[in-house]
Amino acid sequence: MSTTATAAAAELAVQARQAAAKSEGYWAGVWKRLRRDPMTIACGTILLLMLLAIVLAPLLAPHDPYQGSMIRRLKPIGTPNYPLGTDELGRDILTRLLFGGRLSWFMGIVPVVLAFLVGSTLGITAGFMGGRVNMAIMRITDIFYAFPSVLLAVAISGALGAGIFNAILALTLVFIPQIIRVAESVTQGVRSLDFVDAARASGASGFTIVRVHVLGNVLGPIFVYATSLISVCMILASGLSFLGLGTKPPEPEWGLMLNTLRTAIYVQPWVAVLPGVCIFVTSIGFNLLADGLRQAMDIKG
Repeated sequence: MSTTATAAAAELAVQARQAAAKSEGYWAGVWKRLRRDPMTIACGTILLLMLLAIVLAPLLAPHDPYQGSMIRRLKPIGTPNYPLGTDELGRDILTRLLFGGRLSWFMGIVPVVLAFLVGSTLGITAGFMGGRVNMAIMRITDIFYAFPSVLLAVAISGALGAGIFNAILALTLVFIPQIIRVAESVTQGVRSLDFVDAARASGASGFTIVRVHVLGNVLGPIFVYATSLISVCMILASGLSFLGLGTKPPEPEWGLMLNTLRTAIYVQPWVAVLPGVCIFVTSIGFNLLADGLRQAMDIKG
């Protein structure tokens, strides 16, 4: 009798947990799983602190990012009034890192957002419509896949000319095909599900089916993939600035700072690598955050 009662109680407990999981909603479950992942929380916290620092740069920066003095050039880390040293023109490194983060984050996030909007639209259209529409969109996408992302970004940016907005346009064109591919694949998987067939049989239009039934099931995976591209985009944007195809001097930007400080690597190596450390930490943070989001948004998890 006791064994039967224990089994019945265990079954009731399982049913209660399942009912609670259903009642809490999908996004509440995602947030619950995120809170259980210390790595994702740590990465999100670090990125949030970095974002607050660069947004509040005018209040936190101790000096002007453009003013320097040749008398103070290449001061080491720990110099009074210059905690992270100075660059080759005597400008405060800490100040330029704070202001440079604004351009680096801007050039890393904006192209991905634009690519997400355009790529998701084209990918969902191709995946849902199929046929000749799918063939036309995906074959054009394959043309872009014939070139490595780095070379394609350099080629487009070089053809358009140096500048922030030209670099953003080049990076957007690089990432659109990648998001199209993911969006098309996810949409094709959702299109064949029973509830889509039922909506189609009920006489709903294609636009209604996409808006009501498809978008809610495909935007999550596409968004998670786009988040993982931010780290790649930030590295590519810094690379373009390093090559002189992105931000122009004297604007502070992490990739450009690496370019200008590379000659000081043998004089003040720790000062010279600070912009690279910022790029590395930010890229790793976005990459791990995207992994955590992917696991938390996985329904099977």
